[in-house]
Amino acid sequence: MSAKLIRGRLLSFHREPVGGDERAFSYVEDGALLIRKGVIERAGDWGDLQGLAEEVIDHRPHLITAGFIDPHIHFPQVQVVGSWGAQLLDWLENYTFPAEMRFADAEHARQMAGHFYDLLARHGTTSAVAYCSVHSTSVEAYFEEAARRNMRMIGGKVMMDRGAPEGLTDTPQSGYDDSKALIERWHGKGRALYAITPRFAITSTPEQLEATGALVAEHPECYLQTHVDENRNEIALAAELFPDAPDYMGVYERYGLLGPKSLLGHCIHMSDREIGVVAESGAKPVFCPTSNLFLGSGLYDDAGLRGRGIHGAIATDVGGGTSYSMLQTLNEGYKVLQLQRQQRHPFEMFHWATRGNAVALGLEDRIGTLAEGSEADLVVLDCRATPEMALRADTVETLAEELFLLMVLGDDRAVVQTYVAGEQMK
Repeated sequence: MSAKLIRGRLLSFHREPVGGDERAFSYVEDGALLIRKGVIERAGDWGDLQGLAEEVIDHRPHLITAGFIDPHIHFPQVQVVGSWGAQLLDWLENYTFPAEMRFADAEHARQMAGHFYDLLARHGTTSAVAYCSVHSTSVEAYFEEAARRNMRMIGGKVMMDRGAPEGLTDTPQSGYDDSKALIERWHGKGRALYAITPRFAITSTPEQLEATGALVAEHPECYLQTHVDENRNEIALAAELFPDAPDYMGVYERYGLLGPKSLLGHCIHMSDREIGVVAESGAKPVFCPTSNLFLGSGLYDDAGLRGRGIHGAIATDVGGGTSYSMLQTLNEGYKVLQLQRQQRHPFEMFHWATRGNAVALGLEDRIGTLAEGSEADLVVLDCRATPEMALRADTVETLAEELFLLMVLGDDRAVVQTYVAGEQMK
């Protein structure tokens, strides 16, 4: 496979830029990436790399960063996003569950997978962690389309044996068997990775959670994803269903579901004990700002968690979330934190959506940066993509101002191109 040079302004983080630390990243005004076999072979000044490949793609004056990573999204909710509803449990019953029923049909799942991946690419997202439906057909469609596009994707079959309509539930045994078969078929194949996926405690019996714990113990190489402490009514129902648990997090703790590869959606209303359990286990909270606002769930306390040594991820949570755009996710996340006087610098926010999320996944050596040896997943951004952005950009003087403009006013229109393993996807 021949090499190519991609030219433009390069931004790549090598640690978290706390307080806007400019030593935490590299920025090259006229840079280039030498890409071969889907990997960044060299990164640096254009003058040092020109002539190393016949194919040159010139994106000047645009900004090139690592592709965005979305660590919490629901594949079967592509036709649910933007649905009017009350709060979480009502919204699930009225919109989500009926939509997910359709993913038993393999052809429907395949069609939706095409749309889903088109939307990710359009918005600059090159890797994601997704919940599929309870049906193995949805997982097959999800990973097959990812493989066709050679994307670094994580996902899994929802395990759910109660609290949902007939046709959308499994059993403790079938959930275990189907998940195990899917792990063997997909985990580590190409760029695919598997996430064991009990939806949340209130849709799994103790027997299913015990089977889930067995899967986690048997497959420590896999991720675990679930939801916790998102909504007050959800928390009350969890307490009713698991009266012997000390709290909601205690349910997962009891069944051995918490560890460094556990991705915990939301974590808004955690008690002090629950925060301590998360800190001790190394589990990763996932902040979903547009979903939390849309469903009226609450405000994520990022500073409080960081004060306990917990560094979470940030994600769209489509379809409870209202945009596939990680730029808009950063925008709303910034506002949620502002409401709590937790101001985050634009450098910190952009790090969060790239290397920060990669660190949460333990994949920072493969995705999330433009470091040599990383997989060549990139996004090219234009801060003048719309008339209002262009007008504001006329007064921008610093990189930090440009990034803030992109995340507040930017969306898919600001994404000039998305590269997956060095290939154009948009």
